[in-house]
Amino acid sequence: MAHLEDWIGRSESFVETIAPFPSNALAATLDRDDPVYEDGTPLPPLWHWMHFLQLFKLSDAGYDGHAALGGFLPPVPLPRRMWAGGRLTFHAPMRIGRELTKVSTIKSVEAKTGRSGQLVFVTVGHQIFDSKTLGIEEEHDIVYREQPNPAVPVPAPPQAPNESDFSREIDPNPVLLFRYSALTFNGHRIHYDHPFCVHSEGYAGLVVHGPLLATLLLDLLRRQLPEAVVDGFEFRAVSTVFDAETFSLHGTAEKDGKTFRLWVRRQDGALAMQAKATTR
Repeated sequence: MAHLEDWIGRSESFVETIAPFPSNALAATLDRDDPVYEDGTPLPPLWHWMHFLQLFKLSDAGYDGHAALGGFLPPVPLPRRMWAGGRLTFHAPMRIGRELTKVSTIKSVEAKTGRSGQLVFVTVGHQIFDSKTLGIEEEHDIVYREQPNPAVPVPAPPQAPNESDFSREIDPNPVLLFRYSALTFNGHRIHYDHPFCVHSEGYAGLVVHGPLLATLLLDLLRRQLPEAVVDGFEFRAVSTVFDAETFSLHGTAEKDGKTFRLWVRRQDGALAMQAKATTR
């Protein structure tokens, strides 16, 4: 851990002119009927995840399709790397056609021991600027885990709430997962390589991306309140969602009418992701 903590404070930055194609492609992937995204159109919340992507040569990929350990992220010697959650504040619209700058910094590296064994949490802070205007602030939590021990039973996840103000059912078919992987340059094999998922990783099927679940939750809110402006969003992954079964998205408004609890409910009733969005 002392070696890994040397990564705290490391920073990198990217500059990118935001092209319209990723937004139009994601709108089609999410079955939205949006007007064509073009220069000047604001990026919907979380759609910046299709930009500032880490590019690496195929020969630099690890066994699981991720970039090999090291570089900007610390070389945590645990095989499973997953999105655990995040917190975002949307200060100003980020518009297509603009040259934006993203600055990323390692904020913390923390080791823990859980029911599934050793865990290491890495929190990365991101800031995205349009010239000197700060548009998005984000904290992204990444968890590294051991391979599961087949002799240790998997603890049952908590159950999701049964009632909500609005909801939508999603079929996580492999085409949806492939498209999202392609749009985010995500080579992680758990999202498209079924034999790898089942035989090498011990999963029940293809794994639905954590950021895709978060994106679908805010997409649900946009469908319910298309004129609402999202100021803040926080989410936490609770249990894994697989491609073999449908799942549902749910939302409930708080009394202030500006705060919304959002969650993903698996077909077996388990809570897969919980989130909160604030609007104005």
